[in-house]
Amino acid sequence: MIFLNPAVLFGLLAASIPVIIHLFNLKKLKKIEFSTLAFLKELQKNKIRKIKLKQWILLALRVLIILFVVMAFARPALQSIQIGGTTSAAKTTAVFILDNTFSMSVVDQNGSYFNQAKSIINQIISQLQEGDEVAVILVSNPDTEVKFTTNLFEFVKNVDALNISSSSGDINSALIKAAELINESKNFNKEIYILSDLQKNKITQKNLNNDLSELLNDKARIYLFDLSDKDVFNLSVDDLKINNQIFEKDKPVSFLVTISNNSKQDVNNAVVSLFMNDERIAQKSFDVSAKQSAIIEIEATPKTNGYIDIAAEIENDEIEQDNKRFASLFIPEKISVGIFSANPDDAMFVNLALQTGGNNRYEIVNKNIDQITSQQLSKFQTIIIIANSLSSGAGQLKDYLNNGGALILFPSSTPDAIKLNQLYNQLGLKISSSFVGKLNSNELKIEFDKTDFNHPVFQNIFQDDKKKKYESPILNAYYKINPGGNQIISLIDGSTFLSEYKAGKGKVFVFASSPVLSWGDFPIKSIFSPLINKSVLYLSAKERNQNLFLAGEEVMLDLRNTNPSQIKVERPDGSEEFINLSNNSGQKYFTYTNTDKTGLYKFYSGNNLLEEIAINTDPTESKIEYVSETDFDDYLKQLKFPGKFIPVDKNSNIAEKIMQARFGSELWRYFLLVAIILALIEMTIARNAKKDLEGLKSIE
Repeated sequence: MIFLNPAVLFGLLAASIPVIIHLFNLKKLKKIEFSTLAFLKELQKNKIRKIKLKQWILLALRVLIILFVVMAFARPALQSIQIGGTTSAAKTTAVFILDNTFSMSVVDQNGSYFNQAKSIINQIISQLQEGDEVAVILVSNPDTEVKFTTNLFEFVKNVDALNISSSSGDINSALIKAAELINESKNFNKEIYILSDLQKNKITQKNLNNDLSELLNDKARIYLFDLSDKDVFNLSVDDLKINNQIFEKDKPVSFLVTISNNSKQDVNNAVVSLFMNDERIAQKSFDVSAKQSAIIEIEATPKTNGYIDIAAEIENDEIEQDNKRFASLFIPEKISVGIFSANPDDAMFVNLALQTGGNNRYEIVNKNIDQITSQQLSKFQTIIIIANSLSSGAGQLKDYLNNGGALILFPSSTPDAIKLNQLYNQLGLKISSSFVGKLNSNELKIEFDKTDFNHPVFQNIFQDDKKKKYESPILNAYYKINPGGNQIISLIDGSTFLSEYKAGKGKVFVFASSPVLSWGDFPIKSIFSPLINKSVLYLSAKERNQNLFLAGEEVMLDLRNTNPSQIKVERPDGSEEFINLSNNSGQKYFTYTNTDKTGLYKFYSGNNLLEEIAINTDPTESKIEYVSETDFDDYLKQLKFPGKFIPVDKNSNIAEKIMQARFGSELWRYFLLVAIILALIEMTIARNAKKDLEGLKSIE
């Protein structure tokens, strides 16, 4: 037997009061001898014995009355025993951990796992009583603020309205949140209900240093409902990668689609479709063995500029949410290029080369190198510098690179290795160079040696990709740069002619020769114009694979080139969300968190489309591997759960199972009834004892 309100037991000290009163009321009778009344003496002794016996009985009754009353208020209960009419009235705090991730959309003969889970919650709620408090924690988002409610009817309505989420999550985080929440409750019954299909990825191995014994006592109970009961057939599109790094209208783009077979049977002749702007433009069949993945390459040609929506989709199976994956690419109508040179003539051939790319492709700004500080560099998608040094603005240029800018560096037509090395150092490039040769001279003739034709700048340059070859320029002057970064073109002396370097989030192309004829015939060779154009296209292209996020993740939006007061978010379901930024003017980045749906999110400032972000499902959620109840029990032991773990079959009598585990019977009614009966007996005996005492006094 236990007590649900043990603090009241301190009232048992009151049982000493009748004893104290009894001791203080003891009186010694005076002895007066009457020789002629000897027979009365014997009568008095008999009366006194009866009175003393009744007084001891009264003392015992009064102590027992106090004991039973105090214990009744302490609410004694029998664990796991039910006595008719004494079902536990102890207040209950129940936290439901509901797995609403998309693997719960699997349907068996009883409906979807998710709907079965909601039905079980309704059954459990029907067993609760007025004053009990409940809360629900969703596995897909356990960090959401959760509060208890005693309005059971409203709670059931809210649970019925819940839907499957595209976000993933783990039970470990939800369980820790539930333990923290239930620890704050003062109710005696503390219960956690876990309703899940128990995928392995849900029982995370991270952060298992949590100690549930610090939050829960040995009276807490965890009920587990394992809802999975069948082999599931499921293919999933786990990745959609854009294989190109340069995007041009009417030029083919290659995509790599990763498809996993998460089931136990092989799949042959399945079909994956590729969509651009909701139009199916390509299909390809594939085979994939059980528990294996396949990578399918699909090629398609964009027909428009701007943002282009991409989706790869397979046929429906038992889990539909992972059958489609999203991405986007961006083809600018015009690329903003800033050309800064120490000598205007140095930029002549570069300008001519860009003009061959088309009059509408570039928006070119030519400035002297000393004017770089007067420009807002973030407006340029690519900056070309033809100079050996910067009198000012090096810090501004470095910030531009750190924030993802693109830079092409040519040396000035006037050689100065010392200043050029200082410029490299100012930009954080680990390059050391030395000048070799003589201007306008034929004394030195050096040619290209090796070319990395796999680099994106050589994409679609040659008519026949199998015969990639071009005539090498002849240089009579250049800077000898030891190999570093990503070498694209090398010279026959082993030094680098063109290399790519990373600088913060940005990219830098470094040329070893000035683009003027006094240094060689490079500016008039056939490779010069396409190489300059492809370099600008490559460097200015947005890295679209970085704009891929999983459902539920935060999205960071770059606002450096805009100053919007309001952002409109167009969500995948067609709904719109407006976010005011008036109180945060001048902020460089904007964080968006409402990413619970998969698809493409479009961010607008007015009518200007700022960015397009792809949100996809977590591939781990598609892995159909389950843990057993024993595995879950071992997991709870790792967390040092001190209470009772109770697996419940979803097809069993759930109410009976829970009632058997819960504290079944309270005895306070019986204790109070006994106290009342004892009080009645005490009143009767006290009345008789009073009459006896009065009779004794008359004898005296």
